Amino acid sequence: MDFQTPDKNCNLCERLCAFRNINRQNFPDYHNAPVEAFGSLSSEILIVGLAPGLNGANQTGRPFTNDYAGDILYPVLKEYGLASGDYKKRKDDGYELKNVRITNAVRCVPPQNKPTTAEEKNCRAFLKTEINAMKNLKVILCLGLISHKNVLQALGLKQSYAKFRHGAVYDLPCQNIKLADSYHTSRYNINTGVLTYAMFEQIIKNIKGLIK
Repeated sequence: MDFQTPDKNCNLCERLCAFRNINRQNFPDYHNAPVEAFGSLSSEILIVGLAPGLNGANQTGRPFTNDYAGDILYPVLKEYGLASGDYKKRKDDGYELKNVRITNAVRCVPPQNKPTTAEEKNCRAFLKTEINAMKNLKVILCLGLISHKNVLQALGLKQSYAKFRHGAVYDLPCQNIKLADSYHTSRYNINTGVLTYAMFEQIIKNIKGLIK
């Protein structure tokens, strides 16, 4: 299957299309379309999140950008040499990834940040072709359980193959790729202490060690 990305008016999900149209009226200056991945297909690391945030990636058109989750993710990537430039919460801020690509399991913003199982399934073909197109891929980092489940399904693996667990690393039966898990860098997880900045730093440090 050739590499595929959804077009700006993708109509695979009726609910997400309706929400997009509402947002185009309410926020005409926002991106309000499927959010493309950030970073090169030649990268060795793929980070997979859940979906764009309404006032984050859905506004800026770049994954995790202007989302609270990006305030954690992007500085840590730079700290460990996986990015350059200053993250300023804009698509044109000059921040660049190094050997990392960032994508989402669902490309359109869902109401209340919660995609349905059907919407995840509809978008999975894009994730599958993206993974297949990354010929140098060594590590897939899943941020959260839904990302973890969708990556396994995109690879044709059962959920029993690898249980989601923060800090876990699994060998995948395809091209020597490893699957790594982290709690999502969401505001909720940070505010409740489920994930700390130091915990996420350790995840990225470990990931970088896997590609040496």
